[in-house]
Amino acid sequence: MSRRRSLTTFPTGQIKVVLFEGIHDSAKAFFESTEFIVVEVSGALPEDELIKHIADAHVVGIRSKTQITAKVLDNAPLLLCVGCFCIGTNQVDLGRANALGIPVFNAPFSNTRSVAELIISEIVMLARRLGDCVQELHQHNWNKSASGCHEVRGRTVGVVGYGHIGSQVGVLAEAFGMSVIFYDIAKRLPMGNNRSVASLDALLTSSDFVTFHVPATPDTSNMIQAEHIAKMQPGSYLLNASRGSVVNLDALANAVKSGHIAGAAIDVYPKEPRTNGPDFQSPLVGLPNVVLTPHIGGSTEEAQESIGEEVASSCASFVTQGNTATAVNFPHIEQKLRPNLHRVLNIHKNVPGIMSEVLQILSEHNANIHAQQLGTDDVIGYLVTDLDQSVSDDVKAAIAALPASIKTRILY
Repeated sequence: MSRRRSLTTFPTGQIKVVLFEGIHDSAKAFFESTEFIVVEVSGALPEDELIKHIADAHVVGIRSKTQITAKVLDNAPLLLCVGCFCIGTNQVDLGRANALGIPVFNAPFSNTRSVAELIISEIVMLARRLGDCVQELHQHNWNKSASGCHEVRGRTVGVVGYGHIGSQVGVLAEAFGMSVIFYDIAKRLPMGNNRSVASLDALLTSSDFVTFHVPATPDTSNMIQAEHIAKMQPGSYLLNASRGSVVNLDALANAVKSGHIAGAAIDVYPKEPRTNGPDFQSPLVGLPNVVLTPHIGGSTEEAQESIGEEVASSCASFVTQGNTATAVNFPHIEQKLRPNLHRVLNIHKNVPGIMSEVLQILSEHNANIHAQQLGTDDVIGYLVTDLDQSVSDDVKAAIAALPASIKTRILY
């Protein structure tokens, strides 16, 4: 039997959590309150070094720079789950994690306000050309002028992607006296007087400010090219704090140089440095009225503390209870623990006949099922069964031995 399949429950004091990239202390505090062993590693590591550090880890916590590839996952035999202490999960091979029975958790809500506030502040910065004013005065150049500076009241903000962050941007922009339109591929409930439009082109041609809040998907990769920027109103502004793959920065730089775009605020980039230092490159560097920030949309103390607690809680809930309600790559199950029972967790390949085999095992052992939930996707099934303590070990061993089983463990 493989090492991966032999996993069972552990006393919490033997659960090892490895946290990378300076995750907020709130995560460490939460894990330690659950008596997990916490190891912290500063920065993001290359693949081979990463594999060494997580060889005996049960939980791995990362932010946006650490790359959890298929090779990393294949060489982490004890890994139960991955926590992405951010919104994005594109730094993890979600498909491979799913196939190995490893749920991945993130924080889709915790930094919503921080990103939205950054966008609103940057809208005002761009309208007033504050970035240029600040730089000039630091260079002892007193250049007091109203030319090209505007109030934002009465202007139109176009929000592309009206999810948690985009809708909050709409709420705050409306409080500034701005009109808000939005475009999303999914039907969304408008907040306040925000109004949806039928197409991306309709939004681009009608907005003074266009801000992007979309996930990294094949549909959003290189979503905005030169032809899209050309459709924006002359003298309008573009902001992107979503994913670096969304906007073609060369095309944006050319539009700023030509004056068609009056300014831009960019927080995410196609290629971001792995560590702090002077390695950042972008065609937007040095251009007028362009605000460049180092992927800090969610980098407030409030957001990072909340993210630390949210993701740590999700990971701990899976380890200690088997709950996957907030996983991004896994069937969603949330089942309350019942006293004096054992819980058998089985992750298996989603193939015909597997449940018949499981039910046969339960019948053969005369197991009294107190509660049971099954969740499936195209690749795997996740079965949570609460049953009497007297038969749990034998049932677990028999289910784990099934050819389709990927990972089986017991929670006491």
